[in-house]
Parts: sequence; C-alpha cells; structure tokens
Amino acid sequence: MTSSGELITTESLILDGQNAWQSVGGMQLGSIWGHGAYQAPDWTADWLHRELMNWLELAAQDEFQSPYASLSERQQADLEFLLSKAYRQNTFNAERNELVISQRRYQAIQLTADHYDKLFGGHPSLAETRANYAMKTVTLPDDEYRQRLTEFFFWTAWAAATERTPGEATYTNNWPHEPLIDNVPTAENIVWSIVSVVILIAGVGGLVWIWAFFRKEDDEELTAPQQDPLARLQLTPSQKSLGKYLFIVVALFTLQVFLGGLTAHYTLEGDSFYGLDFIAEFFPYSLTRTWHLQAAMFWIATAFLAAGLFLAPIINGGKDPRYQKLGVDILFWALVLVVAGSFIGNYLAIAQVIPPHLSFWLGHQGYEYVDLGRLWQIGKFTGIVVWLVLMLRAIVPALKIPGDKHLLVLFSASVVAIGLFYGAGFAYGGRTHLSVMEYWRWWIVHLWVEGFFEVFATAAMAFIFVSMGIVSKRMATIAALGSASLFMLGGIPGTFHHLYFSGTTTPVMAVGAVFSALEVVPLIVLGYEAWEHYRLQTRAPWMLKIKWPLLFFVAVAFWNMLGAGVLGFSINPPISLYYVQGLNTTATHAHAALFGVYGFLGLGFVLLVLRYIRPQMVFSETLMKTAFWWLNVGLALMLFTSLLPVGIIQFFASASEGLWYARSEAFLQTDLLVTLRWIRTFGDVVFIVGALAVSWQVVRGLWFDRYQSVPMATVTEDSVCCGNCGGQDNQSPELTSSRSPS
Repeated sequence: MTSSGELITTESLILDGQNAWQSVGGMQLGSIWGHGAYQAPDWTADWLHRELMNWLELAAQDEFQSPYASLSERQQADLEFLLSKAYRQNTFNAERNELVISQRRYQAIQLTADHYDKLFGGHPSLAETRANYAMKTVTLPDDEYRQRLTEFFFWTAWAAATERTPGEATYTNNWPHEPLIDNVPTAENIVWSIVSVVILIAGVGGLVWIWAFFRKEDDEELTAPQQDPLARLQLTPSQKSLGKYLFIVVALFTLQVFLGGLTAHYTLEGDSFYGLDFIAEFFPYSLTRTWHLQAAMFWIATAFLAAGLFLAPIINGGKDPRYQKLGVDILFWALVLVVAGSFIGNYLAIAQVIPPHLSFWLGHQGYEYVDLGRLWQIGKFTGIVVWLVLMLRAIVPALKIPGDKHLLVLFSASVVAIGLFYGAGFAYGGRTHLSVMEYWRWWIVHLWVEGFFEVFATAAMAFIFVSMGIVSKRMATIAALGSASLFMLGGIPGTFHHLYFSGTTTPVMAVGAVFSALEVVPLIVLGYEAWEHYRLQTRAPWMLKIKWPLLFFVAVAFWNMLGAGVLGFSINPPISLYYVQGLNTTATHAHAALFGVYGFLGLGFVLLVLRYIRPQMVFSETLMKTAFWWLNVGLALMLFTSLLPVGIIQFFASASEGLWYARSEAFLQTDLLVTLRWIRTFGDVVFIVGALAVSWQVVRGLWFDRYQSVPMATVTEDSVCCGNCGGQDNQSPELTSSRSPS
C-alpha cells in the first residue's frame, strides 16, 4: 500500500510475476539474488539501483528543484542519508499483512517499472540494450504479465534493501553490495569468513597427520590375475543392450558442447550468430543456455545409470534378474521421451506459446539446473526410481549370500540415495516462496549431484577394481567409506553456502561457512588417488586395455582438486561470495567442477562399459589422445584465458561500485571484457575437437569396430595388444594368425 492507502500489488500478483519470470527462462535470463545466468543483469541488483537513482532524482526535484547530478556534494550526501533511512526501514505490518511505502518511493517504482516494461516488451529505444543482454526482441508479449513481472522484481529488491529487524542486516544479509543504502558486508559475514579459512587450514593439517600416522598399507596386497576376471564373464542380455545408453550419452554430450559454444557467442552478439539474426530469434540465449545445462544433467546422469546397470548382473553372480533386459530397454525409451519432451517444452515456453501460468508444469520451471517442466521432472524421477528397482533386484539377492558385504552395502546405499534424493525437487512448486524453493533446489544441485553422485562413483569404482582382482575388498571398502564420510561430512551442511543471501538468517551463514571449508579438505589427497588410478594400468598386462578410462578417472581427481577445491573455496567464504555471487568467477568454478569432475567421470564410465560390452574393440590411440588432451587443455583455456579474468575484473567492479555495475551493460561492453570473451573462442574450439574425438570413439566402438579382432577367449596374457599401435601391429603370432580376413 502507499501511505495514502492506494493498493499497489498483492502477494498473489507478485507470484503471478514470478510465474511470468519463470516462463521467459527465469534464471537462464539474468539472475535473481545472484543465482542464474551471467549475461543480462541481476534483476534484483539492477532494479534496486535504478529505483534508488529514481528516488534521488525525485527528491532532488522536490527539495532543490534541480537534477541530482547538479547538486553539491553536501546536498547529495544529505539526500543519500535520507535515502538509506527510507529504504532500510522495515515498514511491513505483520498483524495486518501490509507493507506501506511512501508516495515518493511509489513514483520511483513506477519509473523503474516503465523501463522494464519497455525492455521486455520490445520498445525500439532499448533495442541495443536487449542485444547486449542477449534478449529476444519481445521477450514477454503480454502487457499484464509484464506488469506482474515488474512487481516480482520490485519484491526481490525490497527484500534486499529492507532490514529484517531494526539496525540489523537486510533479509538477504545486506546483499547485494549497494553503497547508496549502506548495503555492505555484516560483521558476522567477516567473522565467519575468517573462521572458515582457519577451519580449512586446521582440517588440511589434521588430514595430513591422520594420513601419516594411521594409514596402513594393504595387508592383503594382491597379485593381479593373469586374465581380466570381468572379461571372462559371459555378457548378459541387459549388458549387451547398454550400447544405446552410451550412444545417447555422447549424442547429448556433443549437443551440449555445441550449445555451449553458441551460448558463449551470444555474450558477444546477443541478437545474432556471426550475422545470422534468425538463429538468435528462434534459439535465443535463454533457450540455448537452458538446453546446454539440461543436456549436461541428462548425459551425466545417463552415464551413471549405465554404469550401475552394467554392474547389476556382475553383483548378481553374472546373470540377469528376470526381465532385466526388458526393464533396461523400457528405461531407455522413457529417458528419450523425457529428454525430447523437456526440450520441446522449454522451447514452447520461451517462445511464449505456453501461457506463463502453465509454463511451470509443461514448459520451463525457470530454475537453473531444474529447468524442465514439472511434468517432465516427474517423468525423470519415475525413470530414476525404475533404475533403482532394476538395481535392487540384482543387489538384494547378493546381500543374502554369506560373506563380507560392507562394500556392497555402501554401494547399495549410494544407489538408493541417487534413486530417491532427486525427489527433493518436488518439495516446492511454481508459486513457492523463492527462499524455500532455493533451499530445495540446492538439495538437487549440491546434494544429489555433488554429493551422492560422488559417493556412488567412489563405491562403483571400488567395486569394479575389486571385481577385477587388483584391489583387495578390505582396502577398497576402507577407501570408499572414508571418502564417502569426508564428502558427506562437509557436503551436507556445506550446502548452506549457496543460501547466504537467499533470505536466510545469520546461523545459516555460520554453518555454511564452516562446513563448506571442510568440503575442500578431502580434495587435498586426491593427488594420491589419481596416482593410484594411474598405476593400476601396470598391475597386469591386460590392464592396458582400460588405460583410457583410468586416465579419465585421473583427470577427475585433478579437476576435483582444482575445480571443486581451489576454485570452489575461492568463492565459498561469505565475504568472497558477497562480492562475486552472480559473476563469472562462479561460472569458472561451475565449469571446472561440473565437467571437470562429473563430466570426465561420466565419460570414464562410458569408456569402461564400452570396453566390456564390445570385448573385441581396441581403443584408437589417435582418437583417445585427442579426446583426453584436447578436452583438458580446452577446459583450461576456457577457464583461465576468459572466464576467470572476466570474473576477477568484475570482482573489482562489484567491490568498488556495486554488483549492479559489475553486471551492467556499460561495464560488460568495455573493450577489454569484449576481447576476453572473444578469446574464449579458442578454448571452446579446442574443447569441441576433444568432444568430437571421444564421441566418435564411442560410436565407432559400438558399430564399426565390433568384429575387428578375435574373441577374448583366444587372447592370452602374452597376446594382449598394448594399444599403442591402434590394434593393428605388434601382436603375437597366435593373435595375428587367428585374425579374420576383415
């Protein structure tokens, strides 16, 4: 309400605006409270600054009959003092459920809303701005929904500027940095940031001491078997049918990589792709970024599902449970349906074919990493539950067999966690309060992906190495349990570091700061894990056949340390995140951690499964060297020649002027930042070459290399090809003499 009693908006109308924001791409077009895309502004910070400047202009005219810029420093300081008092004071009446604002502020709101109405409605005066923001010409065609959108943006800015209790921090813990109203880091922010650094140092020191004094070498050092035990197993029908899973992984991976290149180019030409304007009109930034992230979530998850389905018959004594192949086939086609349906829904939502009030269910939820419509999210969860059932049908009988089951129990727990924890995404709806939604969304992004996927990968690799007879069950169990415990110890409460500025109170900041520091501690020893994986290839001659999957696992350990550890902790302390949330520093960590860890891990699983379901296949050294090194070098170039430099420069702008400026059109279009974004093209091209190489290796292995060498049963230890010749030369007489004419 205005102070004169005029109704401005209601809770229901603000939530209509939230739905309108979701329908245009939500977090894929700019960000709210720092979460989302990095090209357009953070709408919270941008709205707040524009409203503040409009208030100062109105006040200058009222008090001095002059523009604000022409006032003396003393006069400007007086108005800014009044501005801070007016905006930080909480005028919400909880008993009456009313928020009362002054008439002057209402005028400032109207002026700010007019700018956004023109921006999202296609007004010609803002055409260049829309191009710089990578927005469609008419992003939101409906006049009423544009009005609701402005009311939602206002509410997010009100929460960021208003003190929760008098004299304390705002609802967003004084985020974003906005000097005009004294939005600066709180004392608690600084204190808990220092504590987190101390905890990190103490944790690293403690881990080193524990490692030095309590770690024992394996008492059961094994002699590697003469032949690969997994290769001696007869492939089951369900394992043979996993080829299509591997194909969909690399197909989505290739699509994701090209979408990433297109999306990155939109940061330079927001309304065009090298002069092809129609591409941006039909496939705008918000859509390509949505597909880019959703494709990643789908192909990485599919790679993990395939690894689990490959292990299921091995756990079950080398045979399929009844109807296992049928379940595997049904799950695959359900996955294809969900991918296609969610992509089509995303397109129709952003094209505004689906009405905003239906978009959340059928088109676009608007929330980063969980963009697919709720209907398709239900389908995805159903598929994961089907996978869980398929896994448990093989695991439960094995648990009943006498013997050491500790590793199997740990693996089973990770399977259940992956199967069920995605359900956290149903704890919020399209009209749920943004703070509540953020809590549950991070259960998926942080706990499901960064937490339980990590535990599953650790347990799965341990189980594979034990099955190969190259690692003892006891040491594999100890290593897997220790890693899982350390990841979960910091990872579960460490999730709160995503919620410092999303409407939570100070204790959340304290818990998040302390435990997110502990998340980094186990990553310190991953160099040893990388070495252990690397040296496995020397345990037996036949291990050379899986050299490349092992090297991909080595890359996982490296990027886990650098991407999740170093780059992750660089933005995790509250004082750091206060200034860099929503900047390219976050994108640097995201690319290094998501692809560097889970991408390489997923591809490693794909190559490993491929090697066993196509036992005659020999990896091409040329393709695999290209894939491995160009992916790693391309990712490093992408990060350290473009994303990180841009993020550091933005960091200085955010700390000196405010987040609104670091994300502004004027700043991002400076020559230096434009040049740095152009430089990213080199890293992208290198990365794309690596992606095409590994994808072609998988496709070639699935369909073209199936019959190019003898069955495994005729290959003795002495006749195993080292792989350096591509499988054509330097083979033993027995192998050479028995090759088929093909």
